[in-house]
Amino acid sequence: MKLFKTFASVVAVAVLSMLAVPRAAADDWNRKTVVTFSGPVEVPGVGAQTLPAGTYVFKILDSQSDRHIVQIFDQNETHVFTTILAIPNYRLKSTDKTVITFRERPAGEPESLKAWFYPGRQWGEEFVYTKTRALELAKELNEPVLATPVELATAPIETLKTAPIEAVAPTGEPVELAQVVEAPPAAAPAAVEPNTVPENQLPKTGSYLPLIGLMGLVSLAAGFGLKFASKRIG
Repeated sequence: MKLFKTFASVVAVAVLSMLAVPRAAADDWNRKTVVTFSGPVEVPGVGAQTLPAGTYVFKILDSQSDRHIVQIFDQNETHVFTTILAIPNYRLKSTDKTVITFRERPAGEPESLKAWFYPGRQWGEEFVYTKTRALELAKELNEPVLATPVELATAPIETLKTAPIEAVAPTGEPVELAQVVEAPPAAAPAAVEPNTVPENQLPKTGSYLPLIGLMGLVSLAAGFGLKFASKRIG
């Protein structure tokens, strides 16, 4: 009976684990984040409009090596306000809280959404603006801004996956993306150990078949010897 109870407890823990893991994995994949803005915020893809103060949900819709697609929902996740392109941006130290950065605008103007960092990750999302608006922000703020010629407000998801992305300077000229996003530090090359084999050890490519065959012959000879000796004694 005691053994049965123990087995039942183990099964229950296993079932709970299977139920909990998929949800955690899903949250980690789409990085669902609830954000509350205390004032109006300009975000890419909404045109000249801004999101009013309130609570919103950020999610990753698609994650590729060189770009991510982010969607911003209302609090109930029933309406998508905008779908945004983003480039992974690196920070030296991760935090256990969500970090959202803005571009400072002139007094009276809404802040402009710049980047979003998910808790526990060194990679964040540096947002891309439609080129026309990116040029205006670059001149206004005197700093390069990520841009795409695609109209974010109307472009289908498949178009966003391959849309060209560049960084535009205040002069309107394209500049390197590295002036906007931080690349990860170069990883040190792994040390390669020399391939040495002790003298009393066969190489990994060597075969043990000859040794096994020799042992078989010795055993066979010993068997015949014992049989012959037993006949003489008898």
